[in-house]
Amino acid sequence: MTDNMLNTGDIAPDFTLPQDGGDPVTLSQLAPAPVVLYFYPKDNTPGCTTEAQDFSTLLPEFQALGAHVFGVSKDSLKKHENFRTKQDLSVPLLSDADGDVCERYGVWGEKKNYGRTYMGITRTTFLIGADGKIAQVWNKVKVKGHADEVLKATRALADQ
Repeated sequence: MTDNMLNTGDIAPDFTLPQDGGDPVTLSQLAPAPVVLYFYPKDNTPGCTTEAQDFSTLLPEFQALGAHVFGVSKDSLKKHENFRTKQDLSVPLLSDADGDVCERYGVWGEKKNYGRTYMGITRTTFLIGADGKIAQVWNKVKVKGHADEVLKATRALADQ
């Protein structure tokens, strides 16, 4: 991961990214609603599919809390649209094709897998509060149970 990983209490960098099947999303225009941004490596891979399905299943519960949830990767809008259709996903996906937002959130960096070193997105989730500050960060996410954990934290944030 890069050295500029954001931490709890930091102001979430504003951005505008294209959304699959919808208008571009500008983070600052979503305020004062809480926002969940989950960064994931690649569409249609096992872990990323499970994570997107889990967030899709829980999306109505996030929405009941007034929260927005977005998956973010460097995949193109076309790949996102195919991924959503193939996996019947309801969670909106944002395309950070040039990697600028990944860099600013500190999730783009060197990874190692099976002895191979390469650059990629480290699976990371940010919960952004109504004040635009990062309320919680999950680094190097393990997919199983993660969406439930983020929902629990979003509930706690909504209760404050």
